[in-house]
Amino acid sequence: MYVNGFIIAVPEGNKQAYKDVAEKFWEIAKDYGARSQIECWEVDVPDGKTTDFRRAVKAEEGEKIVFSWVTWDDKETADASHDRMMADERMKEFGADDGSDMPFDGKRMVYGGFEPLVWKEA
Repeated sequence: MYVNGFIIAVPEGNKQAYKDVAEKFWEIAKDYGARSQIECWEVDVPDGKTTDFRRAVKAEEGEKIVFSWVTWDDKETADASHDRMMADERMKEFGADDGSDMPFDGKRMVYGGFEPLVWKEA
């Protein structure tokens, strides 16, 4: 199992627009091997004393934190899918190549790839 994780700040008024983008992205990602996608909208994100989610993405007044991840069978599948997804014609629906049409500022996104250390389910 391999996980791509993301943290971004989204203007509160763009919640539905963000959800729409995330749902369209899922249709592409699953076609290239993604196993699941979870998108979480801020409900209780406290400010920290040293660091926190808001500082990590330089959140501005009126923005909410989104914490999300996409799971893959393995890193090789995730890596091999990235360029193919970006070349997929459906990605053009998301607008400009520089991301300026997105409902958030992608330059402030924090992301990375992870292998689960502990994974439990009831």
